Formats: sequence, C-alpha cells, structure tokens
Amino acid sequence: MRRAPSLIHTASLIGLLILAPGLAAQSRSRARPAVVPAPDLAAFDAYVAQGVKDWEIPGLAIAIVKGDSVLFAKGYGVRRLGAAEKVDEHTLFAIGSTTKAMTAASLGMLVDEGKAAWDEPVKTYLPSLQLYDPVMTRELTVRDLLTHHTGIPGTDLLWAGNDFSTEEIVRRMRFVKPFASFRSAYSYMNVQYAMAGEVLRAAGGIPWATFVQQRIFTPLGMRETVPTLANTRDQQNVATPHLRIRDTIRVIENRTVDPVAPAGAVWSSVSDMAKWMRFVLDSGRVGGRRLISEATFHQWLTPQVIIPREAFYPTTRLTRPHYTAYGLGWFLQDYNGQSVAMHTGSIDGMVAILGLIPDQKVGVYVLANLDHAELRHALMWRVFDLFTTGPGRDWSRDLKAMYDSLAMQGRAAQREVEQGRIAGTKPSLALAQYAGTYADSLLGDAVVTYDNGVLRVRIGKGFDGRLDHWHYDTFRAVWNDERTSPTFLTFNVDAAGKAAVMKVDLGETLEFERVKP
Repeated sequence: MRRAPSLIHTASLIGLLILAPGLAAQSRSRARPAVVPAPDLAAFDAYVAQGVKDWEIPGLAIAIVKGDSVLFAKGYGVRRLGAAEKVDEHTLFAIGSTTKAMTAASLGMLVDEGKAAWDEPVKTYLPSLQLYDPVMTRELTVRDLLTHHTGIPGTDLLWAGNDFSTEEIVRRMRFVKPFASFRSAYSYMNVQYAMAGEVLRAAGGIPWATFVQQRIFTPLGMRETVPTLANTRDQQNVATPHLRIRDTIRVIENRTVDPVAPAGAVWSSVSDMAKWMRFVLDSGRVGGRRLISEATFHQWLTPQVIIPREAFYPTTRLTRPHYTAYGLGWFLQDYNGQSVAMHTGSIDGMVAILGLIPDQKVGVYVLANLDHAELRHALMWRVFDLFTTGPGRDWSRDLKAMYDSLAMQGRAAQREVEQGRIAGTKPSLALAQYAGTYADSLLGDAVVTYDNGVLRVRIGKGFDGRLDHWHYDTFRAVWNDERTSPTFLTFNVDAAGKAAVMKVDLGETLEFERVKP
C-alpha cells in the first residue's frame, strides 16, 4: 500500500493558511473590483450535454446555487443503459463521501448542545474502544476521527469485502497496525467516520441515520434524500451504477456502504443537495434559523490538517492552489484568489462532487452513474469560472486529456507487471497442498480449495475467485466479481515443506496464517 508522506500539523501554519486568502482579499479591495458578467446558462447547458457525450456517461445531474437561489438544476442521459427512463433533477444517486460533511455537522450540533466536544477523547463516548496503539486508544479525539491523520491505514476491506456490523468493524480496529506515528501523516479513512457515527449515537442518544433525518433532512426540506442504500428500495426515480469493464460500460450492482454509513451512505438528488448547499452558504442557517452555531460553522470549514499536494486531487496540476487542506468533512484549497470548500463521493459505479466558494455564495453539485466520471471536476471548475474572474478554460477538454494520460500510465504499469513475470517456473508444492484455511485477525478466514486441478480462494464476502499460477509460489487471483481487478497472492512455504502463510495484495498487503487441522 502506498504510504502517505508526512503531514505538517501546527497551529501557526494553519493560521497562515487561514490568513492568506484574507490578505489576498485585502489586496484586491485596493484595486478596482473585477466585473463578472452574468453567466450564460444556456451555453453552460450545452457544455454539460457535450461533456456527458464526450466522457460517455450514461446519466448525470447538476445544480448551481447563488446565495439562496437555485439558478440551474437539470438531468442528462438515462438512469440505466438500455432503458428509457431519463435522469432529471429529482433522480436519486449515491452521494458517497459528500455525506461526511453531514456527519461532521451533526456532531457539531451536539457540540453546540454541550453533549460532545471536538477535543474530547473518543473513549469518553465509546469506553470499550481499543486500538493497536494504547497511546492512540487513550488520546484519539472526536476531531481526529474526522480529519484523516491518525496514522491508521484505510482498512476499507472491513466493510467493502465483508459483512461485519458497524460494531464489529469498530471492534476489529484493534488489529489494524498504524503505518505512521499518531497525527503525523495523512491517510483517507472511511472507517473512522463510522466510529464518528457511533460517537454521535452514544452522545446524542439516537442512531446516526435517525439523527441526520431529523436534524438535517427534515428541517432543510430534503424530502428526496434517504440515509442509506437500504432506504432506496421503495423509491422509483433511482439511478443505476455503471462501470467500464474491458472497454465496455456495463450495468453493475450497488455496493452497500451502510455498515460505515456516516462515511458515505446517503442517496439524494441535485434538487435536494441544492438545499444543502444553500444551508452551508448561509453559514448553517435555514429560513434565518441557525441549525449550528457560528463558532461551530467556522470550525467546520476551517483547515484542520495540511494535505501534501501529491496526496490531494490530481486536478491541482491545473488549478495550482497555494494550499491544500482538510477541514471537518471538507477538502479545502484556494482557486483564483478564492477559498474553495469541496468534496467528492465515489462508490462503485456512482460519483458525486460538491464545490462551494463561500465568499461568493456560489455552489455546484454534480451526480453521475458511471464509476470515476471525472467530468464532475470539470463542471465544478467551469461553474467557478462563470461566477468569478477565472480563466474560462475548457476544463472538460483539459481534464479529459489529463485523466486519459493517467489511465495510460496505469496501463503501462500493468504491462510492466506482466513483463516481470518469470517464465518457466512452477509451484514448490503440488496444487492440492496449498488448499486449506488461512486466518487473519482483522479480516477472518480465507479458504483455499482444490478441485479438478483448479485452486480457488474465498476471502470474506467480497473476494471469491480462481487462482492461476503466475511464477514460483505466486498466483494471480481472478475474481468472480468483474469490478475487482486481478490481484496477486503468494504462499510462503515453511521448513517442513508446507504452505504456512498466504500474502494477498488487496490494496494493502495482508498476511493470513494457515490454520492447523
């Protein structure tokens, strides 16, 4: 697994980050203010439609808000390839990790009520919490859960490849070995948002899904929004996920995020997310009534940790920000002299992006039903240019060229792996001797079977496939689920000539020890 570089986390430097946009604003105030013409939304409509075609996206929806007004809300394409139902502004999509800001805001409401505190140890609310590092167990705070800098790796396999409950996922965090010292490195962490949801339940007295429904969706009038995938079953206007598999865009099944719901399980429409953007742009108010205090609102959108440029979105190659940071559920950067708060959401076959320029009261939200449809970034920056004095570049063209180049680099890396295969080798053991049960404290059992000359492996609920010999004692796992790329698995043979350890590369290297019969 690629390790994130060290993360600077000092109050003085964050103070400079917060101050810098203000200094830029003062400098601009001495000059004649730039005149921004009214955006040509008809031209923008055509630009979106062309982008959907160029990026081959089955369906997309977008909304733009300015102040308390929704200026644009429209759908393009279809909910499902091969079907006639069109996407409109009310179509539900998975909003993915743009859920995180809602979770952070919910905790902020409890902070306002004195039921929680940002810098209170998590063990205050979850007394049974145990992590690999006893110091981290004692010192981990609510703020730490929301800012991706604990030094614990992602561990998404706990929910993406298994059917553990939220409680069991949190319990198994004790087996996750940190890759860096506490609060020293950035690593995006979904499971810690699930832990934040458990803190919310303990401090607020109701489950996370109930809380966001009662305290956010209902007051904001977000009647089309549901907290989990399970809640979409009775809905009619719902998009279907798609993935490009072997150069063909195909319909795929939804992958549930419900076990870590506070990290990214909400489904919504751009019509409803426009209401959410208006709420944020009005500093946490709806109809003039505050749902979060002014102090909590500023905490929410204030840089908490600095993210190294190379760990931020690839779009920084074109936007060239002076700073990149994370707030409480927000990615933060500057663009064209403006502070930007944004976040993406990416669930198998679904994408989202939320972008705000708070000082200009401008917001844009995009949803689409194709895996990693990065037109979302292009549309966000295009909207920002429409409402500021941005360069007005063709973001769709330029970002498509950049992402196509990154994809080519990925294919080249894969070819290099293929070329590294050592021909003419054979396994140390007869294939049947690799069969057995291998155990890992974090993920449970991995079962290798041998039948009719074929080895197969099953790990949790998400990984089941055939093992093809690669070289020596390394095999390539070809998974039944075509969404998952083939990965490598290596057996270590002990001094007794038995397969004792199985190492699997699933985004991070895992070691399963053979269980004696």
